[in-house]
Amino acid sequence: MIIVDTGFWVGLANRRDQNHSQCRAILQQCTEPLITTYPVLVETIHLLFKRIGVSMTLAWFDTLQAEGFQLFTLDASHLLRIKQLMRQYVDLPMDLADASLVILAEHLGHGRIISTDRRDFHAYRWKNYHPFHNLLAAN
Repeated sequence: MIIVDTGFWVGLANRRDQNHSQCRAILQQCTEPLITTYPVLVETIHLLFKRIGVSMTLAWFDTLQAEGFQLFTLDASHLLRIKQLMRQYVDLPMDLADASLVILAEHLGHGRIISTDRRDFHAYRWKNYHPFHNLLAAN
């Protein structure tokens, strides 16, 4: 399973995005299921509404659902860890979507991610010392 960040979804959906070609290439090569979180999905849809409009965003969402992806659900037990992470990375700063992906990596036991956010996911550590491996940066 590969963790997916907002920038990948935005790059994939928006043909004018500077990362569009690279995001499409990664998706075409991908043989594993993709997984993300609700905060990432909310952030993605918010950005896409602004950048490509509501109807194109909903069409992208239909395609995403048809292709299938998994959604990790945060619950109340994750709130303390979210707060710890946001305090730890206050200088970046870390937002809720990014914190949710660190928690997802800790849940999965790996940090393989697709993200256009090379700076932050180079700095973040899951379980406090494991680095993320950004498949988009490696491509």
